[in-house]
Amino acid sequence: MASIGAGTTHKVGMKKTTKVKKSGILKSGTSSKIKGGKGKANGGMGRRGSAPRLLPSELNHPSSLEAFLSLSPAQQKDRTRNELLQHCLGERATFHEGIAKPHTASTTQSRGQAAADLAILVKHLGPIVVLKQYGVLAEMEKTLLPLGMGAVFGNGPGKGIHPGGGMRKICSSASLASMDSESAMRSQEYPSTMSMASSVGTDSKRGKTTPANAREGALLFLRALCELELKSVEPYVVPLLAAALDECGSSSSSVRAAADDASEAIVSIANPLAVAMLIVPVMFEALHSPEWRVKSSALERLSQVAAAAPRETSKLMPKIIPTVTAQIWDTKPQVTKAANAALLTVCNTINNPDVKPAIPAVVHAISKPADTYKAVEELMATTFVATVDASTLSVLCPVLSRGLKEKNAIRKRACCVVIENMSRLVDSPNAVAPFGPLLVPELKKVVENVQFEDIRDVALSALQALTKALGHADIESAVASIMRAEAERAEEEQRRIEDALADEQRAEEEQRKKEEEERKQFREAMEAQRLLDKMAIEEEQKEKKKALLKKEQQKKSTKSSGGKCQGCNLKKCKKTCLFYSG
Repeated sequence: MASIGAGTTHKVGMKKTTKVKKSGILKSGTSSKIKGGKGKANGGMGRRGSAPRLLPSELNHPSSLEAFLSLSPAQQKDRTRNELLQHCLGERATFHEGIAKPHTASTTQSRGQAAADLAILVKHLGPIVVLKQYGVLAEMEKTLLPLGMGAVFGNGPGKGIHPGGGMRKICSSASLASMDSESAMRSQEYPSTMSMASSVGTDSKRGKTTPANAREGALLFLRALCELELKSVEPYVVPLLAAALDECGSSSSSVRAAADDASEAIVSIANPLAVAMLIVPVMFEALHSPEWRVKSSALERLSQVAAAAPRETSKLMPKIIPTVTAQIWDTKPQVTKAANAALLTVCNTINNPDVKPAIPAVVHAISKPADTYKAVEELMATTFVATVDASTLSVLCPVLSRGLKEKNAIRKRACCVVIENMSRLVDSPNAVAPFGPLLVPELKKVVENVQFEDIRDVALSALQALTKALGHADIESAVASIMRAEAERAEEEQRRIEDALADEQRAEEEQRKKEEEERKQFREAMEAQRLLDKMAIEEEQKEKKKALLKKEQQKKSTKSSGGKCQGCNLKKCKKTCLFYSG
C-alpha cells in the first residue's frame, strides 16, 4: 500500500475553457481600448488607434435638449458658462448635484462628456452663439494659449529659433476667426473660471500655467467640435492646430492623448485650401520645437495631410522635402521613423507616372546615403515620357546631387544620364530654377575633373540639357546666373545675420544700461542706508552721553530723582540731617 508523506505531489487534471467573445455596443460613458500598434499613446511611434466618439451625458436625450432650449437666452448662457464649461475644464459646480449628493472629482470621462454636451449646443444654437456670444472660445484660448499664439512650440519672448515671429506670420497670413479682438474683449469681460495660479498637474518647465485637466478638457472640446463635421465650425477650430500640436509634448499622458486625437481631428476636417497657408506652415514651426513628441506628432499629421490632400501637398514638395529630410537625422528614433514615413507618403503624391515606381528606392536613399547608387540604378531603368514638374525634381535632385559627389566615376556617369533625360522634359525654367545651384556646380566639376573622356562627354551633354532647361543660352551664362543668385542669397543671409547680431547687441546694450541703472540705484540706496545708520549711531551715542551725565549729576546731588533727601528721605531736611543747609 502506498504511503502519503509531506513530499507527495498530486496532478489534478482541469478542463480548458474557451472564452467566447461577446459583441456589443458601447454605452454612454464607457471607453474602448483600440489597439493600433505596440507603442503607447504618443510615447512611441505605434498609434493606439482611432479614439471612440465622445458621448454626451446631460444632453444625451431629446427631452433634456428640449428642456435646455426652452430656457431663456440668459439662463442658457449662465448654464453653459457656469456648468457645462466648468465641467469641461475640470471644475465642478458647488451645488450642481445637490447638497445631499457628495462632490465627485473630475475625470477624463466626465470632461469628455461635458465637451460632447457643449458640441451639441454648438450644433443646435450655432457656433457664433455658443463660441462667441457665450465666451466659450475665449475661455478655450486662454486655457490653451495663455501667452498667445506666438509663444507656442517654445518660441516665447526671447526664446526658440523663431522667437514668436514665425507663428505671428502664420497668423497674419490667414483670416483667423478665433484670433480676433472680439474674443480678447470677451476674455476680459468673462474672467477665467479656473485658478490660473494652480500648480497642480502643470508643465512648469514648458511655461504652462493652466492645469492639465483644463487643457485636456479644452482639447476634448476641440475634438468634439470636429466630430460634428460642420463647415461653420472649421474657421474656429483649424487655427488652434498649433495649440493642439504643442500640447503633444505635455508631461501628462492624458493631455498628450487628447492633443494627439484633437490634432488628428482638426486635420481631418480642414479645407484643402488651408494646407498651404496655415496647416503646413504650422507643422514646419512645430518641427522647431524642443519636444520630440511634438515633432513626431507634426510628422504624423503631415502624413495625414498628404493622404487627404495630395494635390495641395504635391505643390509644396520643394519646401516639404528639405524640411522633413532634416528630421531624419534626429537623435530620437521615434522622430526618425515618423520622418521616413512622412517622406514616403509625401513623395507618393507626385503626378509623374514614370518616377512613381522608383519612389521607395529614392526615399530609402535619402534616409540612407550608402544606398544612393541603388536609387540611381532604379532611375536609370526609367523611361521619362511624362512632363517633369517641380515636385518630381524636389524628390530626384537631392539624390542625384549626392550621386555626383561620389568617388566612383561610373556612378557619376549614371547620374549624368538621369539628369540629361530628366532635363529634356522639364515643363518650365521656374520649376528647375531652385535646383540649379544643387546640380550645375557638381556637373561642372565632373566635366572638368573626371579623367575619362566618355564620362566627361556625358556630363557635358547633361550640363547643356540642364542649362537649356534653366532657360540660358550657354553654360557660362547659367553658371554666372547661379553664382549671382548664390551671391545674392549669401548677401541676404549676411544681412540677416548682421541684423540678428545688431538686435542682439541692442538687447545686450539695453540690458547693460538696465543693470547699470539698477547698480546705481543700489549704490544710492546703500549710501542712504549708511548715512541713516551713521545718524542712528550718533544719536545713540548722544543719548548714552546724556544718560551718563545725568547719572553723574545724581551721584553729586543730595537729592534723589524724586526730589527727596538721600539722608533723611524728606523733601525738606530736618536740623538733625547731615545735609541740612539751613
